[in-house]
Amino acid sequence: MCLDILERIQNDENSFKYVITGDESWILEYDPATIQQSSEWHVSNSPRLKKAKMSKSKIKSMLICFFDSQGVVHEEFMPQGQTVNKQYYCEVLERLRKRVHRVWPEMADTWMMHHDNAPCHNAISMNKFLTKKGIPVVP
Repeated sequence: MCLDILERIQNDENSFKYVITGDESWILEYDPATIQQSSEWHVSNSPRLKKAKMSKSKIKSMLICFFDSQGVVHEEFMPQGQTVNKQYYCEVLERLRKRVHRVWPEMADTWMMHHDNAPCHNAISMNKFLTKKGIPVVP
């Protein structure tokens, strides 16, 4: 399959427009004060108060985002307490596949998946899932 994909890329300069790649990232939640909320009245020659440095938020969510050469194809926030394992990632890929079929029907049978080498991405069950769904993987 890898040789087929490499040959496809060498023979068609537009083949990268059919590649969808994805990544996960932690998004920290902040509640910063607006400029108006943090403004203070003081006399012109009085010293300014020091503002506390903002620390990292304790509330965070994981964002899983898939994109192609044109922009974002599918994104979703992972529910609190959920971990990214092969079962959850298969469910995410199924939602991605359905979205591609619904929104880009002309690309539904020609797109290829590219993802990093995270353990849940390289699981044997993940490769079986992608093969069963007919989704080629770009190495």
